[in-house]
Amino acid sequence: MLVTHHRCAWADSNELMRHYHDTEWGVPQHDSRMLWEMLMLEGFQAGLSWLTVLRKREAFRLAFANFEPAVVAAFAEADVLRLMADPGIIRARAKIEATIRGAQIYCEMAERGEAFNEFCWAFTEGQVLPGDGQSVPVQTPLSEHISKELKKRGFKFVGPTIVYAWMQAIGMVNDHSAACFRRDTHRG
Repeated sequence: MLVTHHRCAWADSNELMRHYHDTEWGVPQHDSRMLWEMLMLEGFQAGLSWLTVLRKREAFRLAFANFEPAVVAAFAEADVLRLMADPGIIRARAKIEATIRGAQIYCEMAERGEAFNEFCWAFTEGQVLPGDGQSVPVQTPLSEHISKELKKRGFKFVGPTIVYAWMQAIGMVNDHSAACFRRDTHRG
């Protein structure tokens, strides 16, 4: 018998988007490194489609040392030039430099004893926020607040819209549509 899954409409555009939706998007993520990687990738997505980032994700991981913050934090101008010449990634100097600085900030937080995952999830007291399953905002007062806190620390490409997309991706908010088969599986 063929089982048909109803999923969020945006995820039906192609197989890569379906797989991302069905296995990762909206799943509560608590690994600090992965939370940081996703925030950096959302920054690269600014002005582009998420599909573009997904298609380049493995190349990004190769280019940015699997998003290991301690390694990326040590990148120098030669690395920026190497990355600018890499056709596998989105070659935007400001976004590349923001990722390197983001790694340095991540490491500075860790040196102060502040775990990135605890910082991120403190905004919701560790809880997954339920969307209504009908409408999906592009930003919220909470994403504006988180954006301001990230900017205070020096992060770039973390405006409220990018932050909200990140919140959805990491499962901080459950914005699966009401009919989506994944909606009830991601409550935290």
